[in-house]
Amino acid sequence: MQDVVRGSELYKGKAKTVYATSDPRYLVMHYRDDVSAFDGAKLAKLDRKGETNNLINAYVMGRLAEAGVASHFVRVLNERESLVKAMKMLPVECVVRNVVAGSMAKRYGIAEGTKLAEPVFEFFLKSDALHDPLVNDDHIRILGWAGAGEIAEMKALTHKVNGVLKPMFAKAGIDLVDYKLEFGHPVDDPNGPIVLGDEFTPDGCRLWDAATGEKMDKDRFRRDLGSVIEHYREVGRRIGVPNM
Repeated sequence: MQDVVRGSELYKGKAKTVYATSDPRYLVMHYRDDVSAFDGAKLAKLDRKGETNNLINAYVMGRLAEAGVASHFVRVLNERESLVKAMKMLPVECVVRNVVAGSMAKRYGIAEGTKLAEPVFEFFLKSDALHDPLVNDDHIRILGWAGAGEIAEMKALTHKVNGVLKPMFAKAGIDLVDYKLEFGHPVDDPNGPIVLGDEFTPDGCRLWDAATGEKMDKDRFRRDLGSVIEHYREVGRRIGVPNM
């Protein structure tokens, strides 16, 4: 692949900006220092957040690639940017829960921290306006958000990712409590297999110190616990991210 040149801004999300490139098959993902919670109601900037998440994500995507999980990630470009494949995303989020926390604890009245005998998988519709409602296979298939084959692929890939990441974090003394993933088709292979089209950083998962239960993820920001980036970087160091 020839070197690509970053072009115009395509999309500015809550914490990342996506840019076009000279090759329509690829995009540049720029990680900013912005952090948000509660559907954007709480906002801040945290020094070094962008570069920290860029490095953590690149390392995790590399570990998943070694395990045979295809993703949109191509390579790191600089401290805040990575090259990714342009994707047509499926409008649902896949959430896997290894420990009861957050909305699952509230929804079912189960104590936060309860260990689950096996992972629980959930689908949510991607919609900030609707606050990402819980949906099931029938909703997704009948309403045309994804086909039956894509639903099966998303579930299988999510469990495969969990099979890689849960022991990786456990080895680092961290409980991988829960996290979300998104999938889609590369624009240059719209009828091919789906691939992971998401980042994996402490912004999108819950990570607890296995010995103390201390939160090491974005809940530190949500709950005003402080030392957010210090804990993100500690996660990176423990799992083996270079230059962390």
